[in-house]
Amino acid sequence: MERARDREKEVKDGYVEKLIKINRVTKVVKGGKNFSFSALVVVGYGDGRVGYGFGKANDVTDAIRKATEKAKAHLITVPMKGSTIPHEMLGKYKSASVLVRPAVPGTGVIAGGAVKAVADAAGIKDLLSKSLGSKNNINTVKATFDAFENLFDAKKLASQRGKSLKEMWG
Repeated sequence: MERARDREKEVKDGYVEKLIKINRVTKVVKGGKNFSFSALVVVGYGDGRVGYGFGKANDVTDAIRKATEKAKAHLITVPMKGSTIPHEMLGKYKSASVLVRPAVPGTGVIAGGAVKAVADAAGIKDLLSKSLGSKNNINTVKATFDAFENLFDAKKLASQRGKSLKEMWG
């Protein structure tokens, strides 16, 4: 049986869409119960560009579509050094914390659920991570994005210091 968080879709535009969580929400009203759905989706191009979106609708497919559109509208670029990240970083969002560390080539992505989906969508091949605090998928994804947004880009840092990239990396 296929689990919802393992659902991945390759789309013709060259991006990968990963569904992390679908949640059914019930609103109790005078006439009965109204069901609606929320979806958390991560979209990535495999070259360091990645985004997440959260969509709500009365139908599952509409919720996923809305989440995908929001994810494509809010892409960030993750600085990469080869197939990993340049340095260690701790990302925080509310009570969720995610520690991401670079790994040597061949290690693979050692991460749990939501962090693994974000790293795979971004095209990161080697990464070590530890999720601390809250286990809420939405907060974990936001903490992961906080960590990735605060990574230093080597080219930008070298140009600010007036050095070449080779002088920076040694």
